[in-house]
Amino acid sequence: MKKLILLSISAMFLLGSCVSKKEYAALEAKQKETQDLLNTATIKLNSCLSKAQGLEDRLADFKKTNENLIISNEALTMLTTKGASNVEKSLESLKEKDLRISRLQDAVSKKDSVMLALVTSLKKEVGINDPDIQVNVEKGVVFISIADKVLFQSGSYNVSTRAKEILGKVATVVKAKPTFECMVEAHTDPVPYNRPPLIDNWDLSVKRATSVVRVLEDLGVAPKQLIAAGRSEFQPLVDNDTAENRAKNRRTRIIVLPKIDEFYEMIDKEMKNLAADGR
Repeated sequence: MKKLILLSISAMFLLGSCVSKKEYAALEAKQKETQDLLNTATIKLNSCLSKAQGLEDRLADFKKTNENLIISNEALTMLTTKGASNVEKSLESLKEKDLRISRLQDAVSKKDSVMLALVTSLKKEVGINDPDIQVNVEKGVVFISIADKVLFQSGSYNVSTRAKEILGKVATVVKAKPTFECMVEAHTDPVPYNRPPLIDNWDLSVKRATSVVRVLEDLGVAPKQLIAAGRSEFQPLVDNDTAENRAKNRRTRIIVLPKIDEFYEMIDKEMKNLAADGR
């Protein structure tokens, strides 16, 4: 470009010496027009180069953005796949828990059904209209509570004739449940007791329990089903402040319950499994 300008200037000097002023002026105007065109072209070229650089920068940004989008899409795909897998595992875990809970409910329902049937049988055999005999279910076991005056004479541990009739009906139901246990639990009032060879209410309650156990054994109940327990005066139903209340507290309870390993082993196992899964 510089060479072109120098040539133009040289040409003007040469022509100036050879041409008229009018022709020189025309040439000078032409040269100025050419210079203006050159300047304009230079400006446009620089503008185009600047725009081209901007386009290259934008293209680089687009490429970088596209690469980031591809990476994000891959990461999202991995997260989605992992999330779907986690959801599937969670659903499977819930299904397993539901199954365990269902088995647990089945075991409890089975136990409740058996106990209800047992209560019905006992009430049918023993009778439900006698105020001195009560049959009910507490904490999943069947209780037959018999007043002291029905079983024994005051201060005695010898079973009465009427009591043997009642115990015979109880024995009929218990014998029909050979996998069940029968615990005889005797209670006294706090009035001091000392009739050798017995020395206190502990001795009296235990002796009364074993007397009932022996009657049930004589009536055909398997000894392995029987348990004798004396509670003395320490589990009263009511305050021992009147003769009537003390009479209520003198009682014998026959507790009929399934053996632990028949129903509760499965329940305990399922409860442990549920607890382990909940950690």
